[in-house]
Amino acid sequence: MKEKYLINARIIDPNNQMDEIGGLIIDVNGKIQAVGKNVANGNLPTEAEKIDLEKQVLIPGVVDMRVFVGEPGYEYKENFRTLSNAALSGGVTSVVSMPNTTPVIDNVSMVDFLKRRGRDKSKINIFPAASLTKNTEGTQMTEFGLLRRKGIIAFTDGLKTVQDPQVMMRIMNYAGKSDVLIMQHAEDNILSAGGLINEGEISTRLGLKGIPFLAEKIIVERDLSILEEYQCKYHISQISSKKTISVIKRAKEEGKVFSTGVSINNLSLNENDIGDFKTFLKLSPPLRTEEDRLSLINAIGEGLIEVIVSDHKPEDEESKRLTFAKAATGATGIETLLPLALELFHNDSLKLNTIIASITSNPAKILGIDKGSLQKGADADLCVVDINKSWIVNKDNLLSKSKNTPIEDRKLQGQIIKTFIKGEIAFAKA
Repeated sequence: MKEKYLINARIIDPNNQMDEIGGLIIDVNGKIQAVGKNVANGNLPTEAEKIDLEKQVLIPGVVDMRVFVGEPGYEYKENFRTLSNAALSGGVTSVVSMPNTTPVIDNVSMVDFLKRRGRDKSKINIFPAASLTKNTEGTQMTEFGLLRRKGIIAFTDGLKTVQDPQVMMRIMNYAGKSDVLIMQHAEDNILSAGGLINEGEISTRLGLKGIPFLAEKIIVERDLSILEEYQCKYHISQISSKKTISVIKRAKEEGKVFSTGVSINNLSLNENDIGDFKTFLKLSPPLRTEEDRLSLINAIGEGLIEVIVSDHKPEDEESKRLTFAKAATGATGIETLLPLALELFHNDSLKLNTIIASITSNPAKILGIDKGSLQKGADADLCVVDINKSWIVNKDNLLSKSKNTPIEDRKLQGQIIKTFIKGEIAFAKA
């Protein structure tokens, strides 16, 4: 490939405290050679490719820590090729794939399959997570050491929560000794059994069984208590309630070291949006109150929540066009993660650099991967976004194989113009 000069951009790289007008040089190997205000439109090599970004924002490629892909077992919902295309159109260059497939990603042979398929069918960086427990049944630990040596980036039961405290103690004890990352979906099965939406006025009015905030809060309190005894790399995948934030704040004040994520859905929607049984908004964790939503946003600004994820979970339309009780849980979101996050900047809820950090450098640091930064020598995985460009979400224009977006017809402000993978343009807005 030719050397590329990206010039006249607003460069935002929270990892290097950079927010300035300048340029970026990509060498022939797809690596970042130089970046910043010193890269200007003068004395460029004649053989180099020059791309004028016209003051659009240039950021590291987005790192999405919670993505479900259909392979193996659910290829009719999503596959590596369609996931890759959808991710690139959303400025996402790296994802952590969840292990909830058929069969579950809990052994070396499945990891080899996953890596091979990802390499052959996908343009983006796939960082696979393996299950915490065999077949995500919550009883027997998987082989952390062996799986990590095969390239597993983290361990999680994905959609499920380890319910047995003794099993969780063993997991966190071993994780601390082997230096692996544990990601927990926090939900108590007994309290949430049969629940469909947030427990409260809306669930009562609609006649739907609710999921109380305590189902989340109790698991977080339990795990953080275990963390006090068995220190390990621990990440709460996504929280949804104000009460859980108070637990996290107290734990961090006590000096406990862990990280927390939140779904963009819980930052952009609340239980009122469900209206009259809109099944595309049946999510886990459920959409909660407006007070909860605002508290989550404030927690990002205060540094209590470090990561925003898409929680991309494609479901075919037949699985969603059912009664609320029978409809599948989940929504697509990888294509709209960045534009939806930018809403929080446009409505003055969060600083732009804080938002960018939560989807680039922060997840990369938690995962321990060399992504999410414009550091010299790093792969040129980049996203160019017009943060002021308005557009309307139309499910028919989404590139994901499944179209179960919870924000159909929503007007967004912020459009991805180009996405680069290792210096090559992998997506360009027509």
